Amino acid sequence: MPTLVLIVLTVVVTLIVVLVVANLSSGEKKIEHKIEREYASDDPQFLRSMGLLLGPPVIGGNRFEVLLNGDQIFPKMLDAIRAARETITFETFIYWSGGIGEEFAQTLSDKARAGVSVHVLLDWVGSSKMDKRYLHMLRDAGAEVIQYHKPHWTGLGRMNDRTHRKLLVIDGRIGFTGGVGIADEWTGRAQDEKHWRDTHFWVEGPAVGQMQAVFMDNWIKATGNVLHGPRYFPEIDAAGDGLAHMFSSSPSGGSDDMQLMYLMAITAATHSIHLSSAYFVPDKLTINAIVEAAKRGVRVRIITPGKRIDTHTVREASRACWGDLLAAGVEMFEYQPTMFHCKLIVVDEFLVSVGSTNFDNRSFKLNDEANLNIYDRDFARHQTAIFDDDVTRAKRITLDDWRRRPLTEKLLERVVAVLDPQL
Repeated sequence: MPTLVLIVLTVVVTLIVVLVVANLSSGEKKIEHKIEREYASDDPQFLRSMGLLLGPPVIGGNRFEVLLNGDQIFPKMLDAIRAARETITFETFIYWSGGIGEEFAQTLSDKARAGVSVHVLLDWVGSSKMDKRYLHMLRDAGAEVIQYHKPHWTGLGRMNDRTHRKLLVIDGRIGFTGGVGIADEWTGRAQDEKHWRDTHFWVEGPAVGQMQAVFMDNWIKATGNVLHGPRYFPEIDAAGDGLAHMFSSSPSGGSDDMQLMYLMAITAATHSIHLSSAYFVPDKLTINAIVEAAKRGVRVRIITPGKRIDTHTVREASRACWGDLLAAGVEMFEYQPTMFHCKLIVVDEFLVSVGSTNFDNRSFKLNDEANLNIYDRDFARHQTAIFDDDVTRAKRITLDDWRRRPLTEKLLERVVAVLDPQL
């Protein structure tokens, strides 16, 4: 009997180890070497490389609108849903209970009852605080609702693979992406600590077809069903003259694409890098790329959350890696009024990249992510002006400040450092 117990325990421990390894590794070779600087952001080769290496080509004919905070974001999204005629595809990580969650569920249900094909893809972890009544409401109305990677014994090795993408596409013609989740924390105008600061983008033009394709990537993985044809991928005329492309990454393919994009953009930067990051925990390779940019004269400014943050472990892990950055002249800021949830980079007032991606290993290696890259100088200048406004509400942390941080904080940083690959 003791021998049998030992065998059973050995099998159980082995199974646990296998599952842990499967959930912490994608099995792909990672970027290990720095990217050499061979061109600047204003060189045509920059656009060519970004389009070809990241997958979808850079395409023209697009128009964009930036939406700041819930007061601008949610009404625009809900109005677009109400105006839908044929199809709605919606993928998000966070969907919680509350007033705005109720309104989205009701509005999507109304469109499904009206005959619009509504497809909703929710991450199972991110929607764990969602009132299950919303699911019943949507399904009873005829909407197709899937919870991505819901735990099942056949997929235990994918438990750590979450969809962090934030996409809403209306009739294949209008798209939304950015950092916002569906929860009351994102409502309002970032006026207090209960209402978060975030940015979302409205898109019209051919790039929306790429946004739809990114949604379909996970929809096919989750359902096995391919949604296609003119209702989902209509012929789209030019809506403006903006250049853009929408690309994605996931552990099952191209898990390094997001980090590659950031590394390429940072390496090509000549004048300025403005990074807004809700969760800023870069690895050594990325830190070195930023440091090299600063040393060649690029002005680098980074805004992260301050003490008002939803995950304090991430803040400690972030602050632990600021030493080399500050020593190189990088300007670090902590946003003060509320949780800062923006995920945006502006390079040389030319490239604007916005989407679901955080500046950390979880986004770079583990999550399914999606970003929209816009190449437009006037639009980029507008984003820089918004960044400047956020700086006025942030506290700059100098190298002396960082060195004088409390001993307890330094000790805590050493503890959370072991979690960096999961943050």
